[in-house]
Amino acid sequence: MQSKDCKAPSYAAGDRFGRFASLASYWLGSKWAFSSAVVIILLWAVTGPVFHFSDTWQLIINTGTTIVTFLMVFIIQNTQNRDARAINLKLDELIRAIDKARNQMINIENLSDKELDLLTAKYQRLQPILARGAAASNQEPVEK
Repeated sequence: MQSKDCKAPSYAAGDRFGRFASLASYWLGSKWAFSSAVVIILLWAVTGPVFHFSDTWQLIINTGTTIVTFLMVFIIQNTQNRDARAINLKLDELIRAIDKARNQMINIENLSDKELDLLTAKYQRLQPILARGAAASNQEPVEK
């Protein structure tokens, strides 16, 4: 949800695509972009009888939406990659800053699927043990 004082993020001068993707995501994710899309579709639908619902009339909306969708895939993926990277860095910093946290968890997003599966299995095996220990002491389970 966007607030009135929400501003588009800024990026380094050398990252032209990052800046473009960020600004495009910001503006295309707004209520104004959505409203504009609805108006375009309504205008297209209203012109249907004028053009006798011809193949060309249908081709216009099909081509337009295909092009927009194709380009938006790359903008959205760039934005999601950047967000995921920032979240991982923030989590790494939290793990590093907390004394009881396991530093081995830093950068686990770079592990292979097999290594992540092994780590998941390890924590699934530990969960009942930790839950029993926590229940005995009336605390939330915490791994050491």
